[in-house]
Amino acid sequence: MSLRKRQRSASSSRLSSLSSPASPPRPVASSASASSPPLSFPGADLLLRLHLDPSSDDVKPDLAAFLDLHVSSASLLRSRYFAALLSDRWCPDPSSSPAGRLSLAVPAAPSCARPFHAHVEVVRLLHTLDFAGTIRSPADALDILPVALQLLFDACVEACIRFLEAVPWSEEEEARVLDLAPLLPGDEAADLLARVSLAPAAAAAAGEAAARSPSEAMLHGLIHSAIHGHPVPAATKAFVAMLLKDYPSRDCVHKVLDEAFLSRLDTVKELLGKYASPDFRIAVDSDEREAIQKLNLHSAVLNVKHLLWLIERMVDMRVADNAVKLWSEQVALAADLQKLLNDADMWRNMAPGLPMLVTRCTLRLAHSVMIGETLVPRQVRMKLVKSWLPVLNVCRDIAQPMHSGYKLSNCQELEETFLKIISTLSVPDAQELLQQCLGFSTRNVDDCQHLVTAFKTWFRRASRDPQGPQGGED
Repeated sequence: MSLRKRQRSASSSRLSSLSSPASPPRPVASSASASSPPLSFPGADLLLRLHLDPSSDDVKPDLAAFLDLHVSSASLLRSRYFAALLSDRWCPDPSSSPAGRLSLAVPAAPSCARPFHAHVEVVRLLHTLDFAGTIRSPADALDILPVALQLLFDACVEACIRFLEAVPWSEEEEARVLDLAPLLPGDEAADLLARVSLAPAAAAAAGEAAARSPSEAMLHGLIHSAIHGHPVPAATKAFVAMLLKDYPSRDCVHKVLDEAFLSRLDTVKELLGKYASPDFRIAVDSDEREAIQKLNLHSAVLNVKHLLWLIERMVDMRVADNAVKLWSEQVALAADLQKLLNDADMWRNMAPGLPMLVTRCTLRLAHSVMIGETLVPRQVRMKLVKSWLPVLNVCRDIAQPMHSGYKLSNCQELEETFLKIISTLSVPDAQELLQQCLGFSTRNVDDCQHLVTAFKTWFRRASRDPQGPQGGED
């Protein structure tokens, strides 16, 4: 033992970078030159040479080819890699230096000025176990973790994973975590990996619970939060609209918006169906019926507002095709609305904004069809006009005596839009619908040029000799 102490003492006198056992050095981060004295750790009895992998194409000519470290073999045993190397392969040669020698190849990373830095830090941690003092940022942990994995230094791997799991990352750091994810131990890194992907078991459970992907579930929840009772609904809706617009998967957004639209539409149909139901009118006394109807109509107005917001999102993102088809099939809903609108005292006292909200929903969808933002088959275009034209006629009759420029402009714009959609239909279909548009006329013919143009167009086409194959459909 005294001989070994004298040997270490003699060696320390020759090494300018030797540290005292009481205060182990933190090795410098820069790579050493071949002539630099080796770094030394307390209890050193072994020389560890770090050398750049000669097979790497990324070795820079100005980088040092190797770095020598005086290390403690007892400390290296904390690494399963070194433990196996020392027990199975390393056998000191009596004729060589008493300290012995090990060599470890280090890959040269592109654009890396300190190729040995991470390995030196891991060797230092093998001696000190000072994980808290060394791992102070995600970058530190991500530099050290690959080396700790390579050397099977389990305590260091655990410390890096625990740190990374607990702190935020930049986008670049997250990419580095994803690169390392396949190498991480599953049990220890479960919480860490849960931040970047859904675990298989959780994904299967989520799929069974609700047939949505995690992204779809998140978007569905955001839409629900924007619609239902947020303290600042306008700001929340604007933010969610931005997220939907920027989301990379158009199919996912399409699916989520379709689901939300159908849910709101079903609610509106249910509420207006209760108003129109003759059974409800008979079964409930007058005062109670009025109170319930008032509640139902207020709720209907609120849900139509939400429906309009969803329609605007779908049209803006060009995913309104299913919404147009569903809206064109709402003959029963249109009939219930007509019953309500014909009961002027009821809707004016309880839901004065409902007619124009419904008109705006129809106008937004019809206009997107008319200008080609939403492409739907001819039969859908025809059903859209046929189902909602009667409601437009009632709304128009309501708006005119009220002298509301805003309400009249919505009705007039929807009139023009319907007429242009009719112009895209076959001559027989256009004939059927145009006859229901006579209500668009006024006492002054100059005020209904849109109707005059529509009829002139139809007569011109109907008078033309047949062309092409007959009896086919568009």
